[in-house]
Amino acid sequence: MTPERFQKIKDILNKRQPDLTVVMDNVHKPHNLAAIIRTCDAVGIGDIHGVSTNEQKVGVNLKSASGSDHWVNLHIHDSTSSIIRTLKKDDLSIYAANDSKAAVDYRRIDYTKPTAIILGAELDGISQDTLDGADGEIKVPMQGMVESLNVSVANAVVLFEAQRQRLQAGHYDTCRLENDVYEKLLFEFAYPEAAKVMRSKEEPYPELDHDGAIIG
Repeated sequence: MTPERFQKIKDILNKRQPDLTVVMDNVHKPHNLAAIIRTCDAVGIGDIHGVSTNEQKVGVNLKSASGSDHWVNLHIHDSTSSIIRTLKKDDLSIYAANDSKAAVDYRRIDYTKPTAIILGAELDGISQDTLDGADGEIKVPMQGMVESLNVSVANAVVLFEAQRQRLQAGHYDTCRLENDVYEKLLFEFAYPEAAKVMRSKEEPYPELDHDGAIIG
């Protein structure tokens, strides 16, 4: 661990947005998973959610994420209703990306508030039950012949609007993670293999000095 890389990891954590997340409703295609995860990392999202009846399939497909999954934690759920309840309990507003008459232009949403974006499966889209549980629907306006964007492209369009708003609001200027979460992630990002071993042994992580070296 070089001091330069350690500082880079600290810079990443200082810009994480714990109250901005994405929920993928049965998104399984490897290239879409990879692109969504990379975009989430790029805008400072550290935790995202996947709803799938086939956790193994999602896990295998994550191997194509080009290492981005090391920086973004994917939580797998067996139903959308359970994660929606959890997010609402945490006071997040939930918007489903859906091209419908009820959907509003994605730029009309205030993403500086705690927000979750639901993305639908490649073929089936978002279920009606999920739409009913969301606080609203958003869409990317189309000016050409195509009726919709690829799910990973739509995700990027929406999230970079969220990033723009949050940059203007100063959300990236100070660390927004709880201190214990920050210290935990700092060690896991700096020493992923050692962290894996210590978790298996249920051992606490050691402290790190200013340059990222393990103390003791």
